[in-house]
Amino acid sequence: MIGTPAISIVSLLGTLSAARRNVLFSQDAAHAAPWVRAIACEGLPQAQVCYGRLLLEGTGVEKDEAEALGWFQRAAAQGDIDALNMVGRCLDNGWGTPENPVEAAKYFSSAATADDTWAQYNLGHLYLDGRGVRRDYARAYELYRRAADQGHERAMNLVGRCTEEGWGTVRDPDTAAQWYRRSAQAGYFRGQYNWATVLLKAGELDEAARWFERAATGGNSGVRHAVTALVNALVDRGDAMHAFESLAARLNTATLPV
Repeated sequence: MIGTPAISIVSLLGTLSAARRNVLFSQDAAHAAPWVRAIACEGLPQAQVCYGRLLLEGTGVEKDEAEALGWFQRAAAQGDIDALNMVGRCLDNGWGTPENPVEAAKYFSSAATADDTWAQYNLGHLYLDGRGVRRDYARAYELYRRAADQGHERAMNLVGRCTEEGWGTVRDPDTAAQWYRRSAQAGYFRGQYNWATVLLKAGELDEAARWFERAATGGNSGVRHAVTALVNALVDRGDAMHAFESLAARLNTATLPV
């Protein structure tokens, strides 16, 4: 007896309305993960990258960096740009494999050539630090600028830093300040910290305090502690206006992130 052919999960999902698919995948990660894995097993690269990210972060599944890398590699073999960047990140950071910045640079370069902003940003780091490639500030600046011009807020901050320091481009503090402002307005906490610093130096204390608070609220523990230390120092020296005194009180009574 000839059995009924198995129905492809990808095909089955294609019969659902967008609303029903959204309901299905808006469930908690532990419920969504088996579906994502099933679709990944059918060869869909976007699902392979998605499942790899779940494994990398331990979201809805047990964390497994080596298995995550395997899924990224399967998607990358199909030419998926996001996957190429993620394989590069694994190689760069030693996630599921020994660190190999030379190979990471190759993957980042492939994705960066396809205009992937994260790959441009990540490859820029390698050129800035001379990891896996010969240090080249001009090349780093070029990559950051390409990503920044496409709206990558972290790259905007680093274009600002390169411009402030004269790394790979003409030193121009005024232009650097505008890149910090753009990064800050786009929501990146390091850009917010740097833009607040520019405002502080310009004597715009109320506005500086607002941006320092945003950086502290949205940033990691390092930035939160840096903001707290700076604000407390200003208050202790008597250099702060009411805005900074209020901010110091809020920061000092808040629970700092780990």
